[in-house]
Amino acid sequence: MRYISTRGKAPALSFSDVLLAGLAEDGGLYLPETWPSFSLSEWQAMRGLPYPELAARVLAPFVGDDIDEATLRRLCAQAYAGFDHPAIVPLTQVEDGLFVQELFHGPTLAFKDMAMQVLGQLFEHVLTQRDSHVTIVGATSGDTGSAAIEACRGRKRLSVVILHPKGRTSEVQRRQMTTVLDANITNLAVEGTFDDCQDLVKACFADAPFRQDMHLSAVNSINWARIAAQVPYYVYAALNFGAPEREVSFAVPTGNFGNILAAWTARKMGLPVRHLCVGSNRNDILTRFLNANDMTMKEVVPSLSPSMDIQVSSNFERLLFELLGRDAEACARIMTTFRTSGHMDVPAEAWNTARELFSGLALDDAGTETEIRTLHQRSNYLADPHSAIGIAAGRRFREPGVPMVAMATAHPAKFPDAMVAATGIHPALPVHLEDLFSREERYRTVPATPDAVKDAVRAAVLSNAA
Repeated sequence: MRYISTRGKAPALSFSDVLLAGLAEDGGLYLPETWPSFSLSEWQAMRGLPYPELAARVLAPFVGDDIDEATLRRLCAQAYAGFDHPAIVPLTQVEDGLFVQELFHGPTLAFKDMAMQVLGQLFEHVLTQRDSHVTIVGATSGDTGSAAIEACRGRKRLSVVILHPKGRTSEVQRRQMTTVLDANITNLAVEGTFDDCQDLVKACFADAPFRQDMHLSAVNSINWARIAAQVPYYVYAALNFGAPEREVSFAVPTGNFGNILAAWTARKMGLPVRHLCVGSNRNDILTRFLNANDMTMKEVVPSLSPSMDIQVSSNFERLLFELLGRDAEACARIMTTFRTSGHMDVPAEAWNTARELFSGLALDDAGTETEIRTLHQRSNYLADPHSAIGIAAGRRFREPGVPMVAMATAHPAKFPDAMVAATGIHPALPVHLEDLFSREERYRTVPATPDAVKDAVRAAVLSNAA
């Protein structure tokens, strides 16, 4: 399996090289050179498999010859060994034809654990084989950072620097990052938005000498391995509802477009996915695009669902590349113009193609709170603000006879203020996090400038090497 950049100017790489590179040298994102697919009998053979084994089966064609099948099964088994539900990704019915798949049973209570625990294992395996060290630089709107830190803490071959927007995550989200005091972990509170954090990470990668000197790698969903490791839970859900003989639809709360891109990837592999529904908060650039071909940046406004407070959805570039018939030159031109003008000019034909599969629904804070409250009253189900938006999108677009599965992306205890306001219930943190608010915090506040971040990354690497 080889991987190519959406902008066409970077060399094709193997899976292991893409894992370590993260962002392509030309600023693009890596995608498989050709899409793997499973036959009817291969899909059927996955039914009933334990989740770690299913994950290894689905990941195998993306990994190619880089990691043998037995090793991949072992890495996936280790990745999911610490999850607190035997099914790993349990399914719950909340309404007629509407189901929830819970993706928050990992160590940091968010769906990011589903991929990040696998990435931690993959990094360790590949770096040990190569006797190498990398520096992971990542941006988080709330959950990616803690998941990356938990997956990589204490690993001698990894230095980890995570940027989060100061004051724009929930306190639980922040403390899950800043109370991890392992020597290889550095947290930076950036005086800006998540989009600023994301741009600063890309600026580090765009500086070729700095990237080479620091041996930079990424754990954000710009890293293809993150997307690949999220595909299995869509497969698991679909198989449970009768795939490959029966279609299924998915509703996903998303800001950066990575989670729903994994569902789209499953469809490219032959899974019978009928419809993909985007759930947005008040920062609704994806829903505006789907409803009116309006991909125009606006100011990022803080919301009850901070992990979706995003106006630059990085993973949309991968879908755009495909919508353009894999025209890398056109993709690069549109993305460059978008970053300079704040408006993405998606051709009408490409937009119409996207509309055939995708729909979007946006809820403001009042609508989100109402959804949390109503869902709890009607179904006795407690959904965090992100998951509630996904469930609302699923309800809006479900079709008779086609199961609609909404992704529950975070544990409600991560957002206690929102839950109390909507339902009067203060969800308890699991036992392993019950002392979170008494733990020592360690982080550094930096301005939203490339030089400040590069200096902090360099200091972290030197400190970890000492």
